[in-house]
Amino acid sequence: MDSGQAMSAHPGGPARDQTPVARPHCTPARNSRRFSRVVALLRPRSTRTSAAIRRPNGVRPLRLADERALPRPHWGSRLPRRVAMLSVHTSPLDQPGTGDAGGMNVYVVELSRQLAALGIDVEIFTRATRSGLPPVVRLDDGVLVRHVTAGPYEGLGKADLPAQMCAFTAELLRVEATHEPGWYDLVHSHYWLSGQIGWVAAERWGVPLVSTAHTLAKVKNAALADGDAPEPLVRVIGEQQVVAASTRLVASTPAEARELIELYDAPEAAVDVVAPGVDLEVFRPGEATAARTRLGVPPDADLLLFVGRLQPLKAPDVLLRAAAELLAVDPGRRRNLVVAVLGGPSGNGLDTPEELQGLAARLGIADVVRFEPPVAHEQLADWYRAADVVVVPSHNESFGLVALEAQACGTPVVAAAVGGLRTAVRHEVSGLLIDGHDPADYAGAFARLLDEPGLRDRLAQGAIAHAAGFGWSATARGVLGSYAAALETTSRDQRRDGRDGLAALA
Repeated sequence: MDSGQAMSAHPGGPARDQTPVARPHCTPARNSRRFSRVVALLRPRSTRTSAAIRRPNGVRPLRLADERALPRPHWGSRLPRRVAMLSVHTSPLDQPGTGDAGGMNVYVVELSRQLAALGIDVEIFTRATRSGLPPVVRLDDGVLVRHVTAGPYEGLGKADLPAQMCAFTAELLRVEATHEPGWYDLVHSHYWLSGQIGWVAAERWGVPLVSTAHTLAKVKNAALADGDAPEPLVRVIGEQQVVAASTRLVASTPAEARELIELYDAPEAAVDVVAPGVDLEVFRPGEATAARTRLGVPPDADLLLFVGRLQPLKAPDVLLRAAAELLAVDPGRRRNLVVAVLGGPSGNGLDTPEELQGLAARLGIADVVRFEPPVAHEQLADWYRAADVVVVPSHNESFGLVALEAQACGTPVVAAAVGGLRTAVRHEVSGLLIDGHDPADYAGAFARLLDEPGLRDRLAQGAIAHAAGFGWSATARGVLGSYAAALETTSRDQRRDGRDGLAALA
């Protein structure tokens, strides 16, 4: 653990280093409001805001036909009435696949909607990135998105946001102060920047902080792609502080849980493994020929598909190099081969947005490659159904939602055997996992799927069955278990603090 970092003790877990943690300089001092929260929790639940709040165009209301049958989880601890969900650096309303918008955006949206379906109000706080955005948007019944002004609307990258955390925190605290004490029962932060702000808010309000990292700097730096820049020390330290300050930590896979414990000294008893989900209503099997017609893909094409942000971490170049290798081994494939790349520049890819097009030309495969912008989920499902293979060659993935979405549509996946992809894809059951990033290995896997009789059909059936176990309702119930444990820990700590305070006065 970094010098000067501390981890507050979690009951039931191993002893924690008690070295004081350096708090952000914008941390407000605690006052008597913290103790009024306990009383406020006993008040009747307020009704959901009914004021005129804008709903974003194209947002599909959550269908509750299946969810109404779900029993309300029964834990010994109470459940939250309202959650402050923090997604500072990327808005859940942004189109995934470009800039900083990706799987985390999908996760925040779907988790929030499912929690609301179970009767828990969610307010998502995100930084406003352009003028004219409404202060509040109704994403769905029980789910609000609050746009927070923190720094200039445009021109700030993710690396610039630490300087705006105090401004964001101040606005978050101002919103809470307009309500009765105890308005939020819990803070759930996503990514380390949100965790830093959630740390301040949770302490100020006397409520638990649940954190989901989504990606970890130490893990990313251990698996850098060629030409990719390492994550900075400020992030490494910031993540360590968030781990220390969190009441519970939610990991997407057992591998991520081990990374939190071994690399960040998280107490094992405070880490919960909850797999992300997939929208099984949108991403479902369908007619491939009809999908190809809608997308302008020839019915007899051998379609290899990449979906994601175009950055070195996601390794779309591996797909292009593997396609070139496939054609070098069998030039006759060129008649039918189509390589589709869906996504927009992100991260270091923003510096060279035309790099992939140039690479395709240098490899001599520009005539078989289609570059497409990110698309909405309904059209994305068509792309998955149309593809023979979906390729996820990332250098690291905390989970890999693209792989899961593709499998839910009945399309096998060829993926790198890294991080959460080992959970998202079952090798030789729902797809093929490849050790390393040698294009020849990927080309060999493509050839197997395209040529080996019965293999693709078998993996397609396995893909559907595998993805069926990852609905978002199961994710929401798992996260609710973390919430219940966090509330119980905080309540126990507050009772102990109260007893200690009375003893000091005696």
